[in-house]
Amino acid sequence: MNDFSVLSNLIKTLRSPEGCPWDRTQKKADLGKYLINEAYEVLDAIESGDKIAFREELGDLLFQIVFLAVLAEEEGEFTLEEVVSHVKEKMVRRHPHVFGERAVDGVEEVKKNWELMKMEEGKSLLNGTPRSLPALRRAQEITKRAARVGFDWPQIEGLWKKMDEELDELKQALAAQDKDKVELEVGDLLFTCVNLARFLQVEAEEALRNTTDRFVERFSYIEDRLKAKGKKLEEATLEEMDALWEEAKGK
Repeated sequence: MNDFSVLSNLIKTLRSPEGCPWDRTQKKADLGKYLINEAYEVLDAIESGDKIAFREELGDLLFQIVFLAVLAEEEGEFTLEEVVSHVKEKMVRRHPHVFGERAVDGVEEVKKNWELMKMEEGKSLLNGTPRSLPALRRAQEITKRAARVGFDWPQIEGLWKKMDEELDELKQALAAQDKDKVELEVGDLLFTCVNLARFLQVEAEEALRNTTDRFVERFSYIEDRLKAKGKKLEEATLEEMDALWEEAKGK
């Protein structure tokens, strides 16, 4: 019996009448939420460099995946073995340069061939970019895939022009006090920013997260300094907070 089967049998025990009341109540939608959380915890563990935490979080993520497979088996959809078999066959099929005779010249050609093979399988080029992804990451992945088949600006100047166009359209929507149009134009501007990040080979999600982390750090500095003065945030003037913000930037 392999380790997957051992884990699958453990979950089946938890789901049994003699098992855990909480595990018996779980549905796919419930586990889907946990799956996303566990995936982010894996990413946090990778960034921390903590090998023990990385191993633990990978285990937690794997548990959710196998749990979902058990639920699918209960409903007669497919088994865990079928999941493993299908992904193995797909990976072999999509690596003809390893398991077949097709030669490739570098990583970029591998990526391009991967997308072409997906289309040969009858899938849209943009398949595999789930709507539940963080919006910035999904936008960057979608534009990256489109760019691989030539749907892209040839030069960065085109993106600068697009940024100006979207900003002008947002200003026009604001002037017209059209709330729906404003939301649309903000989205267009953000999408263009993500395209710019991709063009510059910057991960938009990581860039924004790092900026947000810096904001939190600097704002915490403002809070701490005001507290040391016996002041609450709401008692401070904007000018006072701005001055402390500049101090924090110099740290």
